[in-house]
Amino acid sequence: MTFVLGLTGSIAMGKSTTAALLRAEGVPVWDADAAVHRLYGPGGAGAAAVGRLAPGAVTAEGVDRAALRARVAAEPALLGRLEAAVHPLVAADRAAFLAAHADPVVALDVPLLFETGLDALCDGVAVVSAPEAAQRARLAARGLSAAEAEALVARQMPDRDKRARAAWVIPTGTLDEARAAVRGMLSEIGEAP
Repeated sequence: MTFVLGLTGSIAMGKSTTAALLRAEGVPVWDADAAVHRLYGPGGAGAAAVGRLAPGAVTAEGVDRAALRARVAAEPALLGRLEAAVHPLVAADRAAFLAAHADPVVALDVPLLFETGLDALCDGVAVVSAPEAAQRARLAARGLSAAEAEALVARQMPDRDKRARAAWVIPTGTLDEARAAVRGMLSEIGEAP
């Protein structure tokens, strides 16, 4: 039986690094952001769906995210229609991944795992977490202003709430502590009845 691990965490907490550590340990990882990127690419089913709802937001290269953001800003009700069209495509991609892997452990890397209720699909959830100062420094290193960083963080479930709902918390202050936490978690999962 495959153990489905949910992997989540707020922006700039180290989720991508933790996903890479899981892959290094042999765990297949489905990445929700990468799935959307594929779906929004040239000829992707998501690009076709967006094109039907916001024709000017799709080019030969796929979905133009800046144009799509501008359309949604101008027409907020469009967001719900886009989600209704694209979410089933993402769910089908996730289902195909799960059907294709019979490994002892697989991970679903979903930034908004709790917010979307996808934690219900998981046997356990790991939340990546870093001190607030580290998160702010990582956001600044990405070129975000303090105001932009604050706006992004404010739109997500607070880190403390995610940690409270998780079976495991992966600290990402350093790569070594994250690697040790990932290995410890996988050892616990492997020992579960």
